[in-house]
Amino acid sequence: MTPVILLAAEKESAQVTDWAARIGWVVGLGLFVALVYWLMREGWKWRGTLQGDLPELPTAPDAPGPVRLTMSGRYHGSTTAGQWLDRIVARGLGTRSRAELTLTDAGLEVVRPGAEDFFVPAARLRGARLDKGIAGKVLTEGGLLVVTWEHGGRLIDSGFRFDRAAEHTEWADTLNDMINKTETEGAR
Repeated sequence: MTPVILLAAEKESAQVTDWAARIGWVVGLGLFVALVYWLMREGWKWRGTLQGDLPELPTAPDAPGPVRLTMSGRYHGSTTAGQWLDRIVARGLGTRSRAELTLTDAGLEVVRPGAEDFFVPAARLRGARLDKGIAGKVLTEGGLLVVTWEHGGRLIDSGFRFDRAAEHTEWADTLNDMINKTETEGAR
């Protein structure tokens, strides 16, 4: 019985890991991931170059008038109107961020910490609707407020998700009433 125990104790496992091959694979995989991220970054910059004709974004006036609505939430990006996958990245419109929205008689002010703020004058607002998605973000039906506005001869859809999603409907109704009122006053 003693010889069997000695044979089992002396038996060693073969070396399993070839460290040179493993390090080579890890370095190769790391380089591949870095290449993919670099290509994505270059694509983002190229898209910004193609959209370089977009003028500077307007800023809020000093006296915008009485506040109609205010809300905090997330800005999910802007796209070409009607094409929910054609993201606009020029002028910082492609940067997702927290957002504070304020609607006044002068227009819609979007304050974004860590990103460029912008203002949409009331005369440039074209519509508001509840939707389920915008480039890179898909939610439940009605989970996103999409505001359509005109800037630089281009119609733009901007998507917002409020902290209290139940208030999307009130915003869409108020924006559309404001737009209809502006259009009827302009037709006189």
